[in-house]
Amino acid sequence: MLKKMSAWVLFLGIVTPLSAAADDSFVKFKGGIGVIPVSSGVAVAPTLGTALTVESVNRNIVRGVQPPGQIWVIADLRAEVKADGRIKVRGKGLLLGGGNGIGGNAGQSVRATLICEAVAPFVLHDTDPVVPLEPNGDFKIDDVLGGTLPAVCDSPVLLIRNPAGAWFAAGIPDRGGDD
Repeated sequence: MLKKMSAWVLFLGIVTPLSAAADDSFVKFKGGIGVIPVSSGVAVAPTLGTALTVESVNRNIVRGVQPPGQIWVIADLRAEVKADGRIKVRGKGLLLGGGNGIGGNAGQSVRATLICEAVAPFVLHDTDPVVPLEPNGDFKIDDVLGGTLPAVCDSPVLLIRNPAGAWFAAGIPDRGGDD
């Protein structure tokens, strides 16, 4: 009987801390969205000469962060941020989706940026340094976000950005649905 009780105490002593450690996620992301730099446009009144002309466009700015000049696609993105700011990101297939370099990585490097505020002012929590994209667009980030994270992140946005600051892809928040 003493052996069984000792085994249970040992089991609970090991499993309980492991499950508590597994629950220290601050926010998770599952899936990714590639950038389309223009979100909408206003066309000139159509005539034969202006039928394909756009008078003005609205850039796809996300929480104050500018998009690049070209479309990018991403095959998959998984990320987890811990309450202490540690972040792990795994991206697959972050590649140009248009232009002469279509299907390539344009020699880019990326960082992750977490934004928790739904309205300005936005605080950008970045990883540093940047990591180079593999030829197939894959990348891994294992770092700590800069700055102090807020107590809660009610409106999480994870952006994958280049060194100049433009966003290439965004993570889809994992709201705890099925795997």
